[in-house]
Amino acid sequence: MPDVLGPYEGESLVGTAMRTKSARIEFWDAGVIAVEPDQPGDKDVIFSCAVHGDETAPIEIVRDMITDILADNLAVTHRTLFLIANPAAIVNGTRFIDVNMNRLFSGAHVQGDTPEHRRAAKLEQYVSRFFKQQRRYHYDLHTAIRDSAHEKFAVYPFTHGGPYKKEQLTFLAECGVDTILLNQAPTTTFSYYSVREHNADAFTVELGKVRPFGENDMSRFTDADTMFRKLISTSELDLPKFDSNRHHVYDVSRSIDRTAEDFRLNFADNVANFTEFELGHLLAVDGENEYTVEQPGERIIFPNAKVALGQRALLTVVPMPVENLKLV
Repeated sequence: MPDVLGPYEGESLVGTAMRTKSARIEFWDAGVIAVEPDQPGDKDVIFSCAVHGDETAPIEIVRDMITDILADNLAVTHRTLFLIANPAAIVNGTRFIDVNMNRLFSGAHVQGDTPEHRRAAKLEQYVSRFFKQQRRYHYDLHTAIRDSAHEKFAVYPFTHGGPYKKEQLTFLAECGVDTILLNQAPTTTFSYYSVREHNADAFTVELGKVRPFGENDMSRFTDADTMFRKLISTSELDLPKFDSNRHHVYDVSRSIDRTAEDFRLNFADNVANFTEFELGHLLAVDGENEYTVEQPGERIIFPNAKVALGQRALLTVVPMPVENLKLV
C-alpha cells in the first residue's frame, strides 16, 4: 500500500499526497489527480472524463488506471494528470447539472456562474498548472448519446492551418479508434482548449454509447485501455508505420443550431451517428427554417433536439480522403 504523505484519514484527500514505489500522487481537487514520477520522461499526458456525468465507461477506465497506479500495478514513466471533470453530475447520474460543460472552455465559462461554469474555469487552471514538457497530450474521453456506424471515433480539433500528425492517428487506430472527425473552426470544447492554449495534441475521443454504471462491456475498450497504459508507462511507444487504409476521415459540413422552441429532428432517436441520407432529405426543422441534405455523402452526427436554445443540435459531415490531409 502507498505511504501517506499528508493527513487525510477521515478527511477529504484534497491537498494531500501519497507515494508509490516510483511516483508521488497529488490530489489537487476533487477528481483532480496528478502523478509525478520520480524520474519523469519527456511527455505530459492528460486523461479527462465525465465532462458529461452519465458517460460512465471512460470513468471506469480512468478509475481502474488510478487504482492500479496506487497499488503499484502500473508504473508511470511520464507525468500524468487525471481529470474527473464533473463529479456532481456523476453523483446525479445526469449529463450535466445546469449546462453542458463541453461548451464552457476557452474562456466561455466567464459568461455564467453555474457549478459547471466555475468547474470549467478551474479545470483550465489545472491544465495550465500541469503542462510543463514540450510534448503534451490530452485525451478527453466520452461516450455518445446514440449508437454510431463507427463505434469509436475521435474529434481532431481545429489546427489553425497546422498539419495533422500521423503518429497520433496511428495511436488512435491502435486504441481501436479508426474514425476521425475534423473540426474546422474554433470551439469551446475541452480538447480544443488544450490545443489552442497549450499547443497540445488533444482529442475528444468517443469510445461507444452511453450506458449506466455496471452495464458497460469493458472488453470493448481493451485496446484503448492497453494503449493508454502503454502511453504513460513506456519511454516511447512502439507504433506501427502509418497506414492510410486504417482510417476513415470526415470533414464537418454544417453545424445546425437550435434557435426555436419547436425545433425537431426528422429522423428517429435510434438512427446512428454517421448515418447517410439521400440528397434533399429533410434533416431538421427549426421554427420556419428547414435543413435538408445538400451534398452527396452528407451524414449526421451528434444529433440532440433537446439542447438549449442557441446551441448546436446537429452536425453534418462528409467523407474526406486521407490523402487530402496535410500530414506530418
